[in-house]
Amino acid sequence: MDSTQLIVPSLGPTYAALLPWAEALLRAVVGLWMVPHALRNTFGFFPTTGIRSHNLTELAAQLDKDGYRPGRLWAPAISLTQFVAGPLLALGLFTRPAAFAMLCFLIVTNVERYRVGKYFWNQLGMEYTLMWTVATFYFLIRGGNAISLDHLIGWAF
Repeated sequence: MDSTQLIVPSLGPTYAALLPWAEALLRAVVGLWMVPHALRNTFGFFPTTGIRSHNLTELAAQLDKDGYRPGRLWAPAISLTQFVAGPLLALGLFTRPAAFAMLCFLIVTNVERYRVGKYFWNQLGMEYTLMWTVATFYFLIRGGNAISLDHLIGWAF
């Protein structure tokens, strides 16, 4: 880290030491954020949170209604992406493949959110999902870091 770019150059070593931990924390949050959504859409957890589907059958029907056919294919694919890729990203295991799967899901989610509410999150727009998409894209490009299972076992994912 170039200390001449810092307002307080003496903090450079502190920032450099904290950077891997900050990335690991962001990666964990981005990955684990998927799990409650999977629990909600797959098993009906958190039923009072404004969802339209409480299980895979209802999710498939909703996807068909929204034009994402066949819903019976996409509902389990969404659930698997959230249940598998989310925790893998959080752990930093197969980081790039997990981020890629999540990114594909999130891009489609952004298109849908824009179709429904344009930009602002409080109108069901894409503002919130776009933030998660950008964070996921970062890990697709960056991969895990020194604080990841990929690094621990010597994989270049």
